[in-house]
Amino acid sequence: MSDEVDEILLTLDDKLAKSQSVLAENYASIRAGRANPHILDKVCVSYYGVDTPINQVATISVQEGRCLVIAPWDSSLLKPVEKAIQVSNIGIHPNNDGKVIRLVFPQLTEERRKDLCKDVRKMGEDAKVACRNVRREAMESIKKYRTAKTLSEDECDNAELDVEDYTKKAISKVDDMVSEKEKEIMTI
Repeated sequence: MSDEVDEILLTLDDKLAKSQSVLAENYASIRAGRANPHILDKVCVSYYGVDTPINQVATISVQEGRCLVIAPWDSSLLKPVEKAIQVSNIGIHPNNDGKVIRLVFPQLTEERRKDLCKDVRKMGEDAKVACRNVRREAMESIKKYRTAKTLSEDECDNAELDVEDYTKKAISKVDDMVSEKEKEIMTI
């Protein structure tokens, strides 16, 4: 295989992996009835004038499967952390006992689970669209080499087959991620 094809396939593989990791990050922030510390990844608190993620100013632990315990290292941060969680709109009210903050995850209703599954499928479809866009870019690059006659017809044909193969594997992985997350949400 030529260097040009290797470059196209490396770029393709990298972008497909990035699409999958973005989907995984989005799925980590979905509340599925179980306590998940990643739900707080995007919540920031003002710490000495700098917006800092909660997981960098406190210990976050799961207690009894349905409760997150947030223990700030600096006790003066209890109120700001509580306020940051309230305004973050994650749908859980924090309980502050003066030492730690507890987030108790309520059981999800059947209707809410179905809504979350719809969101999961939409995110999965968006990831598949991103994969297809990456495939289109790679195919256009191969087409440019074909029209410039930099690569032979056989090399271009083989490269296109490789692009299709990489894309099918990536889309299959996205489908697996979607079904796994749906199963997690629907499990009571």
